[in-house]
Amino acid sequence: MGYEPKTKATDVDVDAFIAGSPKPADGAVVCALMRKVSGIEPRMWGPTLVGFGEREYDLAGGKKGRILAMGFSPRTASLVFYIKHATGWDERLARLGKHRTGKGCLYINKLADVDAGVLEEMVAAAWATTARV
Repeated sequence: MGYEPKTKATDVDVDAFIAGSPKPADGAVVCALMRKVSGIEPRMWGPTLVGFGEREYDLAGGKKGRILAMGFSPRTASLVFYIKHATGWDERLARLGKHRTGKGCLYINKLADVDAGVLEEMVAAAWATTARV
């Protein structure tokens, strides 16, 4: 049996998901920002990830997988950003405002805690340097 990814694109309505999420207002703002930066419409990836574009990644045994190129999830505790750490990442983080980072993720409790311009710079830089398929 072949590899079956846990997280894959679905046909769930993105705007309806965001409206029913724990952070609907912030989620709508982030979605609009990512739509503007990417120039494309989002898709749901799994039950809770709003994704823009697709990229390939390497799997064991020389196989390839596909995942969202950039995205976010409006969770109860925080907004989780799945964006590439582009050149200037650390410098932008220093100017961003209140946030946390984890393995490959950026966590922001609420958008009011951060500088919207810096967040847009981070999203734009991530999108520009993400290889998409």
